[in-house]
Amino acid sequence: MHRRRRTALSVSTALLIAAPLLAACGNEAHPGAAAVVGGGRIEVAALQTQVKDVRQAQQTSPQAARLIGSTGQLGRAKLYDMIVDRIVERAADDAGVSASRKDVQRARADAAEQAGGEEQLAAMYLQQRGVAPDQIEDALRRDVLVGKLAEKIGATNTPEGQQKVNAAFVEASKALDIDVNPRYGTWNDEKMQLGDYRTPWITQVTKEEEAPAEAGA
Repeated sequence: MHRRRRTALSVSTALLIAAPLLAACGNEAHPGAAAVVGGGRIEVAALQTQVKDVRQAQQTSPQAARLIGSTGQLGRAKLYDMIVDRIVERAADDAGVSASRKDVQRARADAAEQAGGEEQLAAMYLQQRGVAPDQIEDALRRDVLVGKLAEKIGATNTPEGQQKVNAAFVEASKALDIDVNPRYGTWNDEKMQLGDYRTPWITQVTKEEEAPAEAGA
């Protein structure tokens, strides 16, 4: 058996700040939309569904009080995630990379193995990333796309490589002409920030893995 070093860039959606979910009003430029990204609407109803899924999952956790208390700004955090999903999709598409169903399934199997099983994986995503069980595959797909994008543009696990990936996301963000309902703040392309809300959503992850001796593993 031998060891190999695998470097990847993953998306972190840690929820670090607290504020209440804000409902949409009837006076915004796009009624019923939390944001418009690339001409496509992110409906307030879809955002609220994501928030509800996370809250329900949190309520069944042994750490329910802590999780709920630390994610008061969940509405804005989930909107941030939904915007970032579209930015990553655009940047990946611009670079000519995509994530297949098989890629996502493989990523999930690897993540579950590292976490110690599906139950542990779900708990980890909920606690560390504010992701409900039925949102895990979307999060993993985004991680896969980021990794493929980084590989395609030659972004290594260095500060320079990080800047290269960030530049790709800023370019995609600008191209999407993101317009956010003022109830949630405004989007800053250069800072990748929603109002005063920002998470360290691009983090470098370097993992050493023990590779099986069998070929094709």
